[in-house]
Amino acid sequence: MAKDDKNIDKKIIDNIKALAIDMIDAASSGHPGIVLGAAPILYTLYARHMNINVKDEKWINRDRFIMSAGHGSALLYATLFTAGYNLTIDDLKSFRKVGSKTPGHPEYGITPGVDVTTGPLGQGFATAVGIAMAEKILSNRYNEKKKGIFTSENNLFDYNTYVLCSDGDLMEGVSYEAASLAGNHQLGNLIVLYDSNDVSLDGKTDLSFKEDVLKRFESMGWHTTLVKDGNSVDEIDKAIQRAKKVTDKPSIIEVKTIIGNGSLLAGTNASHGKPLTKEDITQLKSTLDVRAIPFSVSNEATQEFRTMITSRSGSKYSAWAETLKGFMGKAPDNVKQELTFLSKNNLAININLPKVMWQFGDDFKEPLRDTNGKVMSVIADYVFNFLGGSADLATSTKTYLPKHSNLNPVSLDGRNISFGVREHAMGSILNGLALSGFRVFGSTFLSFADYLKPAIRMSCLMNLPVTYIFTHDSVGIGPDGPTHQPIEQLAMLRSTPNLDVYRPADAREVVGAWNSILRTHKPSALVISRDDEEILTNSNIENVAKGAYIVRKEVVRLSGIIIATGSEVSLAIKIANELYKNGIDIRVVSMPCVEKFLEQSENYKEDLIPFGYKTIVVEAGSNFGWFRFVYNEKYLITIDKFGVSGTKEEVLDYCDFTYDKIKQKIEKLFR
Repeated sequence: MAKDDKNIDKKIIDNIKALAIDMIDAASSGHPGIVLGAAPILYTLYARHMNINVKDEKWINRDRFIMSAGHGSALLYATLFTAGYNLTIDDLKSFRKVGSKTPGHPEYGITPGVDVTTGPLGQGFATAVGIAMAEKILSNRYNEKKKGIFTSENNLFDYNTYVLCSDGDLMEGVSYEAASLAGNHQLGNLIVLYDSNDVSLDGKTDLSFKEDVLKRFESMGWHTTLVKDGNSVDEIDKAIQRAKKVTDKPSIIEVKTIIGNGSLLAGTNASHGKPLTKEDITQLKSTLDVRAIPFSVSNEATQEFRTMITSRSGSKYSAWAETLKGFMGKAPDNVKQELTFLSKNNLAININLPKVMWQFGDDFKEPLRDTNGKVMSVIADYVFNFLGGSADLATSTKTYLPKHSNLNPVSLDGRNISFGVREHAMGSILNGLALSGFRVFGSTFLSFADYLKPAIRMSCLMNLPVTYIFTHDSVGIGPDGPTHQPIEQLAMLRSTPNLDVYRPADAREVVGAWNSILRTHKPSALVISRDDEEILTNSNIENVAKGAYIVRKEVVRLSGIIIATGSEVSLAIKIANELYKNGIDIRVVSMPCVEKFLEQSENYKEDLIPFGYKTIVVEAGSNFGWFRFVYNEKYLITIDKFGVSGTKEEVLDYCDFTYDKIKQKIEKLFR
């Protein structure tokens, strides 16, 4: 490389560093350490490798970059601005301010060029595995083949997924879960750049983190490389080039860097998470040979960086557009529709499930998890991008799609993903697949929803159409004991913003839940019983979308209302029928989705649960969240203690949740 080329590399890197430091200083908040240590890594990636089009940031075959070390957001924003994305100096000046394009950690849908919301360490890494997995599926489905070999000149999908991760990312268990699965799936399109500076927030990493990371990844089937000089653009570039040639293994490149490089706090944890002093900034800019004026921009550096990107990526984008045009000219209509769906990635799916499914007879009775599995199989027939799996529990959750194979490196058209006992990574990988245009599901037992919570939260923050399926939904599972008997999980799920939680009462409500889920483009949780459930006389598929409706209307004069969900609905109806013989005329409301009910008009809500009448809630879980519907705690017939190991009947009796005990409690409330 010519001397001038190295000089321009340094000039661009130094300007990116200065912009990012100015952002942190203006916000009086941020993380300068990673900016000064990892800027050469990000520069090398964008200048020499990332295939992107800043004018078409949603290009479906663009290379993806995930800042898993989300605290490095200032570095990312400064790089994206310099690269030519739709960001202004004013956007950089608004770093960490309400309503800005430059939030404290990267957020999908907020900042041009940001592909994933990151922040909680490890989440970005794990989500990237899903994105890389998606490319494998898409390339297998849509790329032209000659003698079974993909031809690069005719590829609609051949993007790479790049990640910048930190020591902290690799300490988090979710990254280990996801890395293991990535190695198993031979994701050669996944390249992780590890900013290895031996420092975390509290001090040197050897306080808690001493393993040989590259050997750990090698044992999981990864290609590994060490770059000893994190300031060497050429060495980083060569390592990425080598990684791109490895097609049957994901790659991790450990780049040794100095946290806070160039500052007075270089190499120490003090540079990690607080702004530099004015004095430090002054000496730093002098060393970097950039102007001392805040937010100064070198036009030469900016133009050179943008030219590097467009001269490399522009021709590839143009060639891809021609390939797409030719492909669409001869593709059947259904394939054209699929690609349109994938490119927009924000479409609801309208399947009239009641018309394409069997009719339920009055004597229909089976475990709802079985019914749910049948519904999902029908959905897979109609929705080309519907896929998912379980955390090694498909035989229990009944979510395996029987007409389809397992997804693996040999069978890339499979729809069933074996995640293994990796709930946390499962959720994050599903997020990556959803970001890539897929309608996905993942299943486990309800009591294990806690393992998934961070990934669920990220689904909700990004508004991704991930469906989390939780079976074994009550203490009624009995002998497995309190470790497997959910109590607080429903309340946890319902307390999560932007998550619709469905707990259907019978087969019709299962169909209704899926109808509602597919028609919206947002995350959902589907909580399913493993017990046999009869068809309720007045259950209604379409009414599930309203969140709540009447399943037993009062006969003469309303005495009060029971709100119930799931298996407790049929129990509530039986109790209401019994109490009517004693002159207590009760309306039973099935509430399969609290969130959908709260979205309804005030008139609908008032008609369904009129003010002034005794209202009782019956649910086999925590009372938390139900107080909005009742006068006081005595109207909540719930379970607010952990269960016990025993038969179903013994456990329900221990929890004071048998038919007789519930009936007695309700009857007492009307005396």
